[in-house]
Amino acid sequence: MSAMRDLSGKNYKDYSYCLTGKLDLNLSVRINSLEWKPKRPQLDATIVPYSAERRSTYPDLYVTCQVFAGDQPLTVVLKTSYKPMSSKFAWNEWITLPIKYRDLPLNSQLAFTVWDAASPRKVEPIGGSTLRLFGPFNIILTGPQKVRMWPESEADGNDTSKTPSETGEKDEMDRFEKLLKKQDRGDIPKIEWLDNLAYRQIEQIHKKLLAQSDKMLLNIDLPKFDFPVIFDEHEYESKVHGSFNSFGGSASNSIPSFHTNMPGSSIFIVDDPEIARENPVEAKHRRLVRSHRNGPLDRQLKPNPKIRDELAQILRYPPSHSLTGEEKDLLWKFRYYLTRDKRALTKFLKSVVWSDPAEAKQAVDLLPAWVDIDVDDALELLGSSFENREVRAYAVTQLRSANDDDLLLFLLQLVQGLKFEHIDSNFGESNLAAFLIERAVKNPILGNYFHWYLMIEYEDVAVKKMYGKVSYQYMSAMTASGIQRRESLRRQGELIETLANLAKSVKQMRESRPKKIEKLREYISDPKNGLVTFKPLALPLDPRIEVTGIVPERTGIFKSNLLPLHLTFSCTDGSLYQAIFKSGDDLRQDQLVIQLITLMDDLLRKENLDLKLMPYKVLATGADHGMVQFVQSMSLANVLNENNGSLLMYWRKYHLDERSVETFGVRPEVMDNYVKSCAGYSVIMYLLGVGDRHLDNLLMSPNGNIFHVDFGFILGRDPKPFPAPMKITKEMVDAMGGFNSVHYQSFKSYCVTAYNILRKSANLILNLFGLMVDANIPDIKAEPDKAVWKVEERFQLNLTDDEAIKFFQNLINESVSAMIPQIAEAIHGWTQHWRK
Repeated sequence: MSAMRDLSGKNYKDYSYCLTGKLDLNLSVRINSLEWKPKRPQLDATIVPYSAERRSTYPDLYVTCQVFAGDQPLTVVLKTSYKPMSSKFAWNEWITLPIKYRDLPLNSQLAFTVWDAASPRKVEPIGGSTLRLFGPFNIILTGPQKVRMWPESEADGNDTSKTPSETGEKDEMDRFEKLLKKQDRGDIPKIEWLDNLAYRQIEQIHKKLLAQSDKMLLNIDLPKFDFPVIFDEHEYESKVHGSFNSFGGSASNSIPSFHTNMPGSSIFIVDDPEIARENPVEAKHRRLVRSHRNGPLDRQLKPNPKIRDELAQILRYPPSHSLTGEEKDLLWKFRYYLTRDKRALTKFLKSVVWSDPAEAKQAVDLLPAWVDIDVDDALELLGSSFENREVRAYAVTQLRSANDDDLLLFLLQLVQGLKFEHIDSNFGESNLAAFLIERAVKNPILGNYFHWYLMIEYEDVAVKKMYGKVSYQYMSAMTASGIQRRESLRRQGELIETLANLAKSVKQMRESRPKKIEKLREYISDPKNGLVTFKPLALPLDPRIEVTGIVPERTGIFKSNLLPLHLTFSCTDGSLYQAIFKSGDDLRQDQLVIQLITLMDDLLRKENLDLKLMPYKVLATGADHGMVQFVQSMSLANVLNENNGSLLMYWRKYHLDERSVETFGVRPEVMDNYVKSCAGYSVIMYLLGVGDRHLDNLLMSPNGNIFHVDFGFILGRDPKPFPAPMKITKEMVDAMGGFNSVHYQSFKSYCVTAYNILRKSANLILNLFGLMVDANIPDIKAEPDKAVWKVEERFQLNLTDDEAIKFFQNLINESVSAMIPQIAEAIHGWTQHWRK
């Protein structure tokens, strides 16, 4: 619907229409008949052969049709099929032209020519005409049309045509045609008895005029639509092109392209559609320079000090940095010299033009000569940027040196890397899949997580077949001794399915929460349901724990919209293990964040920095359900509310030590846990861009460890405006003794130390994010092209260590002094209070 307004500002009534740009249909035309009185000479039977003598007095005619615009043809010529003419020239045939309505220019025309097959291999034009497709107000013609044909002429299709269908001459029949079209559109009401009389009268007049006229008219039909179809000029968006070099890579600098039409300016900047094409001269030069004939010479090359500095700068680039053509040339030229540097391999492989078989072979042949690379570089080679099978096989070979504990830290990303393996019917070609299956078979803990990572990807229709194939191979790889493990994985699946159905049933109950808890315990207590006791089973969430049942009396339901189940499992060693089962919630993003916290904790510990982190376990068992380890704790909001806004008062209740003056009467180890965990989580939450931080999702363990939960917003996303870089409130600082205390200074020192340690492993973390770009992680899926860049930006890799210390100290000061987050926290607190 649209409202029309004329120049005077007067509004017309609303009407419906359609734009040609939205019409994804081919143009078609129906050739009906030709109104023409042929003038053929009498044939002499004594001269003309018998076959010609017996020929019909009506010649054999056919019609050709073609679309023109701007004096140029837009389609090939199409013609009607052969039909013998006995009493009139009629075809009644639809012709579909190879052009869509959305692609028609405003000056489009249909060129019709009627041809006479006068003799074999010779045709003569009987008449031609050019019909404009768009009429007044740029509305496309529809319905029946009478096209005036110019005798003995071929339609030219030009904008200033010599065979136009409209000449301005009108007769009585033209007036009748116009009235009939109005009635067909509904502008003139239909009265059956009166219309029949009028039609007979119009037919008689038409016959009379036809007998008196020597005009040639072609009757055609154009498709009808429910609404007027108006020309829609396609607006091309201005695009930004990168500066491309001869190697097919995009340079770091981008060249923006605009469509500019400034008043008084005659300069127009438009997109160059060939800017991304390879320059043939540069391509030829590259092939000559990188020819295998130069190999012996390149082996002896060594860079001078200036070039060494340039190469060192290139090797410091993060994984997401795009190399320029000059940098790629430099890496190729000194490739033999660089084989001694493990950091150089990924950069060198990025300089290779893999579409050139000779160049690709040279690069692959050089791989065995390279020194062993680190795990973070091997992970980069398994990403989407590297498709060469030999390169990916080399990366897998380098991964074999990692132990099972390290492999478990990035197993989630390696399973995602299978998407870039292009696994087809020849399964054996996937070295990564074979490697993961081999290690999963040897290590039951690794195998347990490998199985569940495969299962959740199996739910994705796009990769279902591939992951199903890998899962089948994994199960088949377990020999006869692995029957028990296969049975364990099957029982785990049954347990998860039972808990998922139970959680859904609880949510569908209309009773109060206490009544739901009562029914939940009754269901678990019933031996028929197989939950209160069962054979020892490795818990999917933590396969190191073997459980034998669920304790009904210690089962509950949390106060939450999703009503997660609080489950307590009895273990084979007599202990209890508490877990949360969530239904209706996708835990894959939480699972990723916890995995990265675990990884960063491991990296810090390797540098002898234990920040008392508590990365609890999370396992997504489906797209909308999963398990979370339950950790005994209280939210900071509840602790502050119950202790007059003081964490120290809370600790003195449970960890009083009057002799510890330096820790304000609190046991020193509790204060140490608190300060270190605050620093660790502050740094990690900042690096991952975790948002929606408030005192209800900051929890504290009985021993003073702070830890974060609920990671629904990452990579800088936050539902609240102007969030602080880190969640550090005044109450948290007061618990350390205030801004001038020794503990607060220690907190800042731990922060900057952890920040610089993690910056050293930035490539590993960035490569892990790079492998997750195609995972169904909500905040990564929203902007997959920017996910790695958002994390890289927070590492500030362009800064020295000293500059990074100053940078992070400023972030801490900004977080503590930010007023808007404090206001948002107060509003959140009041909201939670009124909800309760």
